[in-house]
Amino acid sequence: MFKRDGVWWVSITYGGRRIRRSTGTPKLELAKAIEAKLRTELIEGKYFDRCEGEEKTFQDMADRFMLEYAPKNSKRTQMHYKTTLGHALPFFGNMKLTSITPKRIAEYKAMRYSRGIKPGTFNLERAMFSKMFNVAIREWEWLKENSVSKVSRDRENNHRDRWLSIEDERRLLENMPEWLREIVLLALHTGLRQDELLSLTWDRANLLQRTIVIQKSKNGRARTIPLTSVAMGILEEKARIRNLKTDLVFTNTIGKKIGKSWVLENFIIARKKAGLDDFHFHDLRHTFATRLAQRGVDLYTISKLLGHVNIAMTQRYAHHCQESLRAGIAVLENSGHDLVTVGEIRNVSNA
Repeated sequence: MFKRDGVWWVSITYGGRRIRRSTGTPKLELAKAIEAKLRTELIEGKYFDRCEGEEKTFQDMADRFMLEYAPKNSKRTQMHYKTTLGHALPFFGNMKLTSITPKRIAEYKAMRYSRGIKPGTFNLERAMFSKMFNVAIREWEWLKENSVSKVSRDRENNHRDRWLSIEDERRLLENMPEWLREIVLLALHTGLRQDELLSLTWDRANLLQRTIVIQKSKNGRARTIPLTSVAMGILEEKARIRNLKTDLVFTNTIGKKIGKSWVLENFIIARKKAGLDDFHFHDLRHTFATRLAQRGVDLYTISKLLGHVNIAMTQRYAHHCQESLRAGIAVLENSGHDLVTVGEIRNVSNA
């Protein structure tokens, strides 16, 4: 036995294999008892059936995962990992990995649902946990099985049908600062995502052709959005007062990229003042698509403008298209009093 950093360690050679592990205690008598138990397990052939995960906690796994695995992924994915762990560590942090059973995961899920998350959010978190356990199994040999894989995905139905009426839009815009009003208006007239707006550069805004080109959409494909007169007005004004030291269209007071948290903070204040508590920034994009559908634009065109991978993702707006079709037919109801009715046709045929 030897002491390291105030804690007793044991070093045993058995069957040609050397085993060195911490007893976790500074007390010699307890350390000797642990050593004796270890020797007994070796003699009975039980020790090598154990796995390192019995001594590792979820916090240990999270720390190593973020240090070794997370950097291999995009910044967006790394941010997702950090956010997920921010919710998971207070619940799982000190649990031994072998004690994280499907039942404990179900308890975590219940806790998260009680705080208002949607099935899609849980499925993303579950996928990350499963990835962590798989890495711990295959690369670190900490575990022998993935308990997360025994927990099924939840059925998703996350679509929100929340969009702004003209009156809602007026109240919202009236209650926000000018810099945010420009961003919100451009979102309403282009359907751009928040990150696409904040990352928009002048080489992507072609004022001569009246278009914006998003080179890397969420689906990895480029898309071109024609500009309305409102969108053109915003960009022309931004071009007039442009900060030549940056390519960004929208900047803060020191010419840097506007942070998402700053946008969110000010957007929440504005929506509360406008009495729109159940309206999120991403709903601006839904408003853009809904208004197109209501005005008779086909789903294929809406899909292309939104940058959807396939038209199935755009089907949520189909009922708005149906409403526009019904409204179009309704025009015939009042198009004149000289239309021949079915009853009149019958009367003529029976005469």
